[in-house]
Amino acid sequence: MEEEAPRGRRIFLNHLDSYCGRSIGKYLSTSVVGATLESAEDEEEGEENEPPVDPTSTGETYEIVGTLSNPESADLQFAKETYAVSSREELLSYLLECEIVLYNITEDVSQIEEATWAASALHKEIETFAKQKLFILISTIMTWANTKPFDPENPEAPFIEEDFRKRRSHPGFVDHLNAEKHIAKLGKTNKKKFSTYVVASGHQYGAEEGLFHYFFKMCWLGETPAIPVFGDGKNIIPTIHVRDLAIVLQNVAELKPAFQYVLGVDASMHTLRELIKCISKNIGPGKIEKVPKENAFLSKELTQMQLDMLFVNLRMESLYLKENFNINWFAETGLIDNIAQVVLEYKQARGLLPLKVYIHGPPGSGKSTIAKELCKHYKLHYVSTNDAISEKIADLEQIVAKEPVRVESEVEGEGEGEREGEGEGEKLVEEEEEEEGENIEEAKEFLDAIKENMQQNKGKLGDEYILKIMKDKLMSMPCRNQGYVLDGFPETYEEAMELFRVEEEEGEEEEEQAAGKMPKFNQIIIPEFIFSLMASDEFLINRIIQLSESEVAGTQYTEEQFLEALKHFRKINADDVTVLNYFDELEIHPQFVDVAVYEDFENRLAVSKIIKEVGEPRNYGLTDEEKEVLQRQAAEEQLAKEAKEKAEQERKEDKEREERKERWEEWIKQQEEVKKQEQELLEAQSIPLRNYLMKHVMPTLMQGINECCRIRPDDPVNFLAEYLFKNSPDIDWNKR
Repeated sequence: MEEEAPRGRRIFLNHLDSYCGRSIGKYLSTSVVGATLESAEDEEEGEENEPPVDPTSTGETYEIVGTLSNPESADLQFAKETYAVSSREELLSYLLECEIVLYNITEDVSQIEEATWAASALHKEIETFAKQKLFILISTIMTWANTKPFDPENPEAPFIEEDFRKRRSHPGFVDHLNAEKHIAKLGKTNKKKFSTYVVASGHQYGAEEGLFHYFFKMCWLGETPAIPVFGDGKNIIPTIHVRDLAIVLQNVAELKPAFQYVLGVDASMHTLRELIKCISKNIGPGKIEKVPKENAFLSKELTQMQLDMLFVNLRMESLYLKENFNINWFAETGLIDNIAQVVLEYKQARGLLPLKVYIHGPPGSGKSTIAKELCKHYKLHYVSTNDAISEKIADLEQIVAKEPVRVESEVEGEGEGEREGEGEGEKLVEEEEEEEGENIEEAKEFLDAIKENMQQNKGKLGDEYILKIMKDKLMSMPCRNQGYVLDGFPETYEEAMELFRVEEEEGEEEEEQAAGKMPKFNQIIIPEFIFSLMASDEFLINRIIQLSESEVAGTQYTEEQFLEALKHFRKINADDVTVLNYFDELEIHPQFVDVAVYEDFENRLAVSKIIKEVGEPRNYGLTDEEKEVLQRQAAEEQLAKEAKEKAEQERKEDKEREERKERWEEWIKQQEEVKKQEQELLEAQSIPLRNYLMKHVMPTLMQGINECCRIRPDDPVNFLAEYLFKNSPDIDWNKR
């Protein structure tokens, strides 16, 4: 028989597969029961409640059970059981099996009614409880959204838990407020058997991201030059990392505070503008742009509920939480101070880790073709030296072309009509103006240096500048987000060392070289996969010969240039120290692909082999619009295929019908011809017979018939036979 679970071990949580539910469930499933009690033994807050029994000596963790928002959700490994509830009676039976019930109403408004019902149903069963049960409602600070400052002389004073009776809800969150009040009231009748708590959560961030996912995704995709800030962006948004929210819930469950209402917010007080600017700098283009609030409602990816949450403006501080809870904060100071960890979490949770590939091989082996096909398949960025240099020069020229006057006009535009909170706004604008000015100066200096170097080298750029440009390209946010495919660069061991080297002090680098150690490499940009294409000189030369003049024009594949490039490649890869040795030393072992084996000019088979080695894409996959386009194309192709098959079938049937008709007419014609031939044959055969009958038979026969008609005997046949016998000209009756 299974042992009874320790007190407080089994937790029910609704919608385990939601953003908040998954994060909370994962954390609590690994948390030791009673862990928050260890440093709270001297606290006096919980004296009126039942003395807590510390089960930490058992090392037991919480068992998480609950419902799903989508019955087809993938298996949740952290959950002990998941329920597909068909009736309220069945749901109540599951709730009664748990000592702690968590109901999250921050994501799905349909759960408000269910949470209210669940608390009421448990309250009705209060007399049957053998142990105390806790009901914790996870609500939102939006139930405070319309609360006005209590002290007009100090409008920036933050709201605290003790102000909860004066809170005023946003019109779209009145049901949340009513649920809070109802559930708090149910917990006051018999606290020893049934206690209820409300945790008003700040806007959650972290893991795969919830509310802010719209901005994280836009930044990661890198399809827009600037990330939108709806409105002036000066509204302050209370936030909390979703893991910290789980820690708060664990504290409430274990400490059972006397105060029923807890604000689950971190110590930050960041504005919407500051949050989006930070996200944009650390995962996106680094720029933001003001967009009228009205434009936000045009977005298909943001719901009305999410927009209301983004426009909230509240200063909140959880004093009770700080003073009474044992919290080992994950991100106490907020999203901005912990952005590096938050971005890493986001990429890992979403499976958005960059895919970095280096293609090595001789000229003519198909490096560029294969690299571009890989970029197309995996939605990566194609990186070659020529493209990177051209792109860098174009970007620098664009930055230099910006006039300071335009920057000043932007500053003036932002200042007009925004006198309230002007100090903070002006500070942000000044910082951006200063940063813009520095960027223009740096860009002008670097552009001049590039042009001067190219003039000195007859149009070619020196290795020093190429390496800097390539490193900047690989360190760019798009390459760091999605990844890249490097086309043939670096070519040598030294170039690879310089390209992927981590900037460090000269003394440290010399010490490492003296000790025979590999200098540290930049893990952010180092390739994950190395593919080296192999082919003989004869194969490559034959492949180039088959190219048309139009394909060769403007490339390095003219006879003289190609042979020189091939000779150079063989030379730098015949040394003991090659670019492939560099990666080997870093335990990133190259994989060799013999393109000559496939005899495929477009390298489709080689691409397939590489894709098989690399594995599945690491991106968002197709967007809804792309899926619709593909579905529409598939439907159109299916219709076209069916129409073509139908037309082909009808053509075949018509052809068979014509063939049958022709065969039938031919058969009729043949039959008539046969009949005609038979008739002619019969007629031809009947002429001698007719003559014979007319000469030897018909005269005597006609006489006999005439005689038979005259006499009319009783047996005409016998009479005619005897007549013919007696009157036959061939019989001489006298001799007889």
